[in-house]
Amino acid sequence: MIDRRTVLTGAALFAIAVAVPLPALAGYEVELSDAEWRKRLSPAAYDVLRRAATERAFTSPLNKEHRSGVFACAGCALPLFTSKTKFESGTGWPSFWAPLPNAVAISSDRSLGMIRNEVHCRRCGGHLGHVFDDGPRPTGKRYCMNGLALGFTPRAL
Repeated sequence: MIDRRTVLTGAALFAIAVAVPLPALAGYEVELSDAEWRKRLSPAAYDVLRRAATERAFTSPLNKEHRSGVFACAGCALPLFTSKTKFESGTGWPSFWAPLPNAVAISSDRSLGMIRNEVHCRRCGGHLGHVFDDGPRPTGKRYCMNGLALGFTPRAL
């Protein structure tokens, strides 16, 4: 027999599981302790990369970055995107229509009561943002990235 206490306990545990990001699974090339990540990253970048936070829309200087170059993971410096795939999405976050080969990993994100495709750095597991199916040609994808999760290096491509 299921009683009220069982239902409420189950609902509370479900809410916690959905709301609290789980730590990254082991097996990344770059694995640091929580203290090492906190030392390496600014508090805001730590919240995005290690706790799956989202920066406020329209706050990233990378939104206005139009030079030729490479966008890399702010956690481990792995090149992730090039300026050739960046586009103006109007969403308030740096957006790209494709990552570099073997740069990102995708997982299912069930937070906020919806299912989204979360984008991670494949080398350190850092949370970068989400990918959506409303981007431009040729892929139709919009990799909506947190600027705090990225660094930019200008260079000729």
